[in-house]
This record gives sequence, C-alpha cells and structure tokens, in this order.
Amino acid sequence: MGEAAIKIKVGKKSLFKNKVMELLPDGGNLNACLTCGACSSGCPATGLRDMDPRKFLRMAALGMDEEILSSEWAWMCTMCQRCIYVCPMEINIPQLIFYTRQSWPRETRPKGILGSCDAALTNKSGSAMGTPPDDFEFVVGDVLEEYQEAQPEFADMEAPIDKEGAEFFINQNSREPVTEPDEMVPLWKILHKAGVSWTYGSKGWGGENYCMFLADDDAWKHLATQTLNQADKLKCKTYLNTE
Repeated sequence: MGEAAIKIKVGKKSLFKNKVMELLPDGGNLNACLTCGACSSGCPATGLRDMDPRKFLRMAALGMDEEILSSEWAWMCTMCQRCIYVCPMEINIPQLIFYTRQSWPRETRPKGILGSCDAALTNKSGSAMGTPPDDFEFVVGDVLEEYQEAQPEFADMEAPIDKEGAEFFINQNSREPVTEPDEMVPLWKILHKAGVSWTYGSKGWGGENYCMFLADDDAWKHLATQTLNQADKLKCKTYLNTE
C-alpha cells in the first residue's frame, strides 16, 4: 500500500525582507546565507535580548515580519558592519537593521537617540547637546587660554575656529564642551606637537550623527551636509571625523 504524500507548507513571503532586497544593489544578497554563524561570532550585540545577526536574518527569511519589527534588538546593533566583513557571502545585514528601524514610527524609537537627533537639529552646531555656536566658541577660547597660561610649553597652542585653508576640518564630541571641556585638550596638544594645520567649524562641529542611528534619512543628510558645507566654505582639504 502506497504511503500518503507528505505536504510541506511553503513559508509565507516576507514583505519586510522583499523591501530590504529592493533597497540593495542588484536585488540584494539576503538569500545567500549559509547559516555559518560567522556574523554572530563577531557581533558585539550577540546575546542581547536572546538575539544575534544570524537569527535576525533567518527570522526575516522565514517571513517573521511581526517578530522582526517588534524586537528591540535592532536598536542594540552598533552598525559597525563586522557582520559584513566576516560573512563569506558579504550579506548586508546592517541594511536589514536600518530598514527595521525605519519601520518603527518615529515617536516610538528610543528616546535617547531620538532626543539627541532632535537636539542636533535645533542648532547650526549639529550638537547632540543642543549647544549653539556662540557657546562652543566661548568654551574653546576659555579652555585654551587656561592651558596656555598654566602650561608654558603650550603657550602658542591654538584651537582655531573657522580658520580658512586649514588642512583638516575637525569635529568634536558634543558632550565634552558642555560637561568635560578639559577632555578636548589632549587632541589639541597632539595636533600642536605634530604641527598640523587644523580648524573647528562654528557650524557643523558636532561629531555625532544620532539621526543616522535613528534611521532618519532626511535629518541624517541635513547634519552631514551642514558639516561638509562648512568644511568646503573654509577650503579645508580633509574632513577628520573624530567620532
């Protein structure tokens, strides 16, 4: 007697994964996963919320859109791209993460990242602390004068702002001028000893771009453009991102 045929249900298509693959060049490579686990072994977020890159990718491949979009793990990814670097198939998992973040309503995204992004948009500094250009210039000048007087070997050290024609346009962590201004000085000393021609910009000096991590494309572009426009205006040759 013949055995009854076994029917295997075909997994539902993932609208979420299909959308991500549309965003990737040549249709993407999310289907190329070998489940080798290399991505998970190098990921600093592996194990958080009982999740890792391989599991996240497999959930997308299996059409588990609801679970993907409700997982907080997407916000724990650092976007460091180690997973792409170690993956033998070079699968773009960060693009999957980025689209996951974009799929969350903006007001429901993590408050810390959201607040820092919105603060940076309120001023021409691009500062995640909301520090305006005038305040930044005052702090830099005040700290520079203090060290010039206290340490004679650095009496001619500079911390220029809007210096035209400098080799390097350098940004600054937003928190340091507000809460830890002395932390700015070691970099100044290194640049001084090396004889480097550099400058801050009064506009776009904020080093972080939380809007990128928030997956807000328009805000991310605004902040990046603001910084690069200032660097171009000052005719700097190289933009050095210290963050």
